[in-house]
Amino acid sequence: MSLIAFAGRRLVGAAVLLVVLSAVVFAATAVLPGDAVSAVAGVDASAAQRAEVRAELGLDRPAAERYAHWVEDAVRGDLGHGFVGDRPVTDVLATRLPNSLLLAGLTLAVTAPLAALLGLWTGLRGGGADRFVSTAAQILAAVPEFVVAALLVAVLAVWLELLPRVSVIPLGGTPLDVPHALILPVLTLSAVGLAVATRLLRVSVADAAATPYCEAARLNGVRGVRLAVRHILPNAAGPAVHALTLTTGALIGSAVVVENVFDYPGIGRELQLAVAARDIPMVQGIATVLAGVMLVVLLTGDICARLLGAREGHGR
Repeated sequence: MSLIAFAGRRLVGAAVLLVVLSAVVFAATAVLPGDAVSAVAGVDASAAQRAEVRAELGLDRPAAERYAHWVEDAVRGDLGHGFVGDRPVTDVLATRLPNSLLLAGLTLAVTAPLAALLGLWTGLRGGGADRFVSTAAQILAAVPEFVVAALLVAVLAVWLELLPRVSVIPLGGTPLDVPHALILPVLTLSAVGLAVATRLLRVSVADAAATPYCEAARLNGVRGVRLAVRHILPNAAGPAVHALTLTTGALIGSAVVVENVFDYPGIGRELQLAVAARDIPMVQGIATVLAGVMLVVLLTGDICARLLGAREGHGR
C-alpha cells in the first residue's frame, strides 16, 4: 500500500472516530452530576424561571436534535457559546490551547532526548543498570501526577524557594513572558512522560538489538556507538516514534491535572472549570477538540513510523 493510500485510510478512520467521540462527549455531558439550569439560573430560581432558562439554553429540545444542530455548527467552525459568561468556545480555545501546546512542546523537548538516551543505554547494556532504570521508571509511572507536583513544589518552591508555587501569568500576557512559571509544570510532566517513554523505548532497543541483522553486525566487529547509530537506532526508529506518540497521549491526559495543580492558564484548566460549572457547550467543544488533537498526533505518528519503516526496508 502506498503512503498516500495509507495516510488517506488513516485520515478517514480518524474523521469517523472523531465523530463517534464527539457523540460520546455529547452524551456524557447529558449525564454529568448536577444541573446546568441550576448553575445558570441559581438554586433559588422558581420553576417558571428554570423553564425559561432551559428554553434559552436549548435544553428543552431532544438530545438528538441538539447534537445534530451542534455538529452542523461545528462543521462551520462554530462551537457555540458557554453558558457561563456567554464566551465563544472558539475564542477560549484560541486563547488557552496554545498555552497547553507550549507546555506539551517544552515537555517533549525535555523528555524525547532523555528517554532516547536512557532507552538506548538500558536496552543495550542490560544487567543491573537496566533493572535499576526500569524499576525506577515503573515506580515513577505509577505515582499520580499531583503527587509528583506536590513533591516538586515542596522541594523547589517551599524549601529552596527557587520557583513560584503557581504559574501566575500577567493579564493579557503569555507564559513566555514569565518563563520561570513554566519550570515546575514542565518538570512534573517530564517526570511522568520520561517514565513512560523510557520503558517503551528500552523494549524497542532491546528488540532491535536481538535481530539477526544486528547480531551479524556484532560478528563483523561492530561495537559501541557505531553499532547504536548505524544498526540499532534505524531499526528501533519506527517503534520509537510510536512510543513517543503514546507518551504524547499520556501527556495530554496528565496536563489536565498538572494545569489545575499549578493554576496554569491552559485548556485543561478551562475544561475543569467548565465541568465544575456544568458549562455544557464549553465541555463539549474543548473535549472534542482535545480528542481531535490526540487523533492528529496518532495519525502523524503512524505516518512517520510508516516512512521510517520504508526507509529501514530499503536500507537493508
